[in-house]
Amino acid sequence: MSSTPPSFPPEQAQAYGPLPNYLIWAILITIASLCLCCIVGTIPGVVAIVFASQVNSKLSAGDRAGAEHASKQAKLWCQITTGLCVLGLLINIGLRIAGYDSTQYWKQWAEQMEQRR
Repeated sequence: MSSTPPSFPPEQAQAYGPLPNYLIWAILITIASLCLCCIVGTIPGVVAIVFASQVNSKLSAGDRAGAEHASKQAKLWCQITTGLCVLGLLINIGLRIAGYDSTQYWKQWAEQMEQRR
């Protein structure tokens, strides 16, 4: 008698429902980053938009694993951008409380540039 191990069906990827693509969050937080913390927060926001836009197309192509990866990456980059926006907002509030006036800085800069001419 030969004992052969039982054969099991191959594992299948979990295909339970749709995946969140986080596209709206990515777009809104990227726009907010332009207002609150400058270009530093905008760069990861654009990365989040890229990953978020890949989720549905990968699902349509049947690449569930790729779509799950893109969804996780989109969420991560949205969280990073949100953190940078919160940090930028706190810095702006702190500067205002400390009495920093950016318009005065730019006026002085313009005057110095005029004097150099």
